[in-house]
Amino acid sequence: MENETFDEILVRFRSVLKHLAKEVDATKEVKSKGETNNTEDIGEVLANLTLAYRHIEDASMRIGKTIQARAGGKSPYDNTAVGTPGDKPEPEAQPQG
Repeated sequence: MENETFDEILVRFRSVLKHLAKEVDATKEVKSKGETNNTEDIGEVLANLTLAYRHIEDASMRIGKTIQARAGGKSPYDNTAVGTPGDKPEPEAQPQG
């Protein structure tokens, strides 16, 4: 960690976030099938686990965007996206008759 480059830190951090998101999702699965106590609001518990998962995924996406910005805005997914920037638009069909 001490001699990591900035880019290596970003990749490692994103990996940690992805792992954490999987753990939260697995915890939600366990809870949805598991025990409850007399005082808990199971709907609130599951809703907050869902929100935690979404926030972690958002943080991971933001780190990914940081990595993308460091690469000059290029994403490895740009080449596979529908309507890749730079593609020429399809010519419009002309009415027949």
